Amino acid sequence: MRLLVVEDEEQLALQVKETLENEEYTVDVAFDGDSGLEQALSEDYDLLILDILLPGIDGISLLETVRKEGYVMPVLMLTAQGRIEDKVRGLDAGADDYLTKPFAPPELLARIRSLLRRRSEVKSTSITLGELEIDTGTRQVKRAGELIALTKKEYAIFEFLLYNKNRVISRLSIAEHVWGDNFDLFRMTNFVDVHVKNLRKKISPANPGSIVKTVRGVGYLIEE
Repeated sequence: MRLLVVEDEEQLALQVKETLENEEYTVDVAFDGDSGLEQALSEDYDLLILDILLPGIDGISLLETVRKEGYVMPVLMLTAQGRIEDKVRGLDAGADDYLTKPFAPPELLARIRSLLRRRSEVKSTSITLGELEIDTGTRQVKRAGELIALTKKEYAIFEFLLYNKNRVISRLSIAEHVWGDNFDLFRMTNFVDVHVKNLRKKISPANPGSIVKTVRGVGYLIEE
């Protein structure tokens, strides 16, 4: 999952980035409203973490522009303690939730998980797919009750495809969401294919292509 953090307090922004990356999210950071808006409109993000008070364009105006352009990713607003008017303005502008600074990392992670589940229309942390049971809270996958040992990258690919069921996802989109900028574009296709091949063998050894399907020349698909 790819997230964008727009926060002008550089130390806080980098702390949030580190916290999220430790949870296997891919994270981009912007330190002012203008660059944050440019990134939000030019990249495909699953969630936006947005401070209200920013240099350049402020957080509320940034959010209003993003929504007017048709972007529907969840937005978590960061507000100063006690500024109720900021919370109201943020929610009215299209924010999905808010978090008051200072905040504890576990609360931030819980809010993010909640928003991402809401976005994918998954009402609990448990997803059933045939004989597979996927717990997005613990990041465990079981087949007929037995735990399947997936690597972090294999799970990240599987979860990304699950969140986008019935949509064909390109290899490039998978690479950007799972590895961020840490991949070689020229070797990317084979790199993703190898991970998907290993994932298939683990989740459906009897029929590897039955769950994660290949759309030739485009990418991969998990159907309902």
